[in-house]
Amino acid sequence: MKTYSMKPSEVEKTWFVVDADGMVLGRMAAEIAKILRGKHKAGYTPHVDCGDNVIVINAEKVKLTGRKLTDKVYYRHTGHPGGIKSTTPQEILRGQFPQRIVEKAIERMVPRGPLGRQQMSNLKVYAGSEHPHAAQQPVDLDLGARRAQNRR
Repeated sequence: MKTYSMKPSEVEKTWFVVDADGMVLGRMAAEIAKILRGKHKAGYTPHVDCGDNVIVINAEKVKLTGRKLTDKVYYRHTGHPGGIKSTTPQEILRGQFPQRIVEKAIERMVPRGPLGRQQMSNLKVYAGSEHPHAAQQPVDLDLGARRAQNRR
């Protein structure tokens, strides 16, 4: 018996819409990362982009448990000496691009490298409830109904 390896031409991609309103950030990001990688499919192949496309709406209404909203700190560096910058999720959600908190949470759960970047291009995140992908006929995916802990 030989192990089946899916070829890129055999991959069938579907579109999903996830409403992030009231969802716990980490739990939602883990499920979306699994869908982007294709691990939910029977023909999962680690070295092929066999995941589906995911649209996340209402990213600004995502929830964090405990005191993470104020106590969690994201660091970045400008590249200059002494250029370390820090911010909290609360500042990001109140800022100009609140969808970045969802994008970064999912990005950190996808492998780094060329394949991970290709899989991340299948993710579209929008702060509001509108998205321009109606032509792709996306299927609603209710991650909150899977477990009670997924929703706050």
